[in-house]
Amino acid sequence: MIKNALELIKSKLVVSCQAPVDSPLHDPQIIAAMAVACVQRGAAGVRIDTPAHVKAVRERLPGVPIIGLWKRKVTGSSVYITPCFEDGAAIAAAGADIIAMDATERKRPGGETVQKIIKTIHRELGKLVMADVDNIKNGMAARAKGADLVGTTLYGYTAKTEHLSPPGYELLTQLREQLDIPVICEGGITTPQMAKVALELGAYAVVVGGAITGIDLNATVFQAVFSDRI
Repeated sequence: MIKNALELIKSKLVVSCQAPVDSPLHDPQIIAAMAVACVQRGAAGVRIDTPAHVKAVRERLPGVPIIGLWKRKVTGSSVYITPCFEDGAAIAAAGADIIAMDATERKRPGGETVQKIIKTIHRELGKLVMADVDNIKNGMAARAKGADLVGTTLYGYTAKTEHLSPPGYELLTQLREQLDIPVICEGGITTPQMAKVALELGAYAVVVGGAITGIDLNATVFQAVFSDRI
């Protein structure tokens, strides 16, 4: 574990290196190569999905902060970012420094609560917890339940916020005003200027994903232009 992981990403770029499960890029070594390329170009940390990918990245980047998560779809729940403690434990064992989890009020599988998962991660794993939220209410609740940092990650991606489009600058501002822990801006940052705005609004760090590593999505968007001309 990198003891000063949070300090190392302060006011810096964190790149989310992920790929759809049906993509040829969804391979531990390819994701690790993406992560290395991003760090070589200045990223201070990376956000990685699944234990196998976290493990591969940790082997290549031993001194770089990793925000780890495990996206898992479980029947009966819309929560998919590290829905259970055991998912966080697997991510921690693979080498993540910070465990990211959905901290919304939505029903979780297995009857676990956000507070119980956070406390157990702290007690049994000794890891920091990043609470991915969608609104100010859930952000404040996550802080009260022990989260070490909060991200705007789910703004626009839950039933209550699907009418909103990220980046969640308004949510970022609200969280900064109400919380005494680091607030990460994540979601919808597609240009350097947008990242700059997030920093100016007080983001502790900025996570950029698809704009940098979303090859599948970006190719699809470009292809749509050509398809319209057929």
